[in-house]
Amino acid sequence: MAAVPRARLLSLMKTQCEVFSTTYNPDGIRMGNKILRQRLKGPTLAKYYPPRLPTVNTLAKEFKKYHLETIDEVAEDRLEHLAGVKSRGKGAPKKIRRKLTAKEKSAKK
Repeated sequence: MAAVPRARLLSLMKTQCEVFSTTYNPDGIRMGNKILRQRLKGPTLAKYYPPRLPTVNTLAKEFKKYHLETIDEVAEDRLEHLAGVKSRGKGAPKKIRRKLTAKEKSAKK
């Protein structure tokens, strides 16, 4: 029995892909079609987690148009604590605005 020529097999494969609506890929290059055909996971993950509850910040943004003032006690406590820590000299160091050169780094040590 004689071997079938490659061109004939490729034309058969091309026709087969057209009939079954698949991608014609004679070289077997990895194209990601298997992943792209899968069902999307985003909606399932979104349904898994409960909806977010409104926070003080979101409520403040909503009621800003009515010129209502909101008080965020947690944020105020945090800022008050940071001010106290900074006044004792225990706060975070200041950020450096520019990059140091090698000479400045060695002089600093």
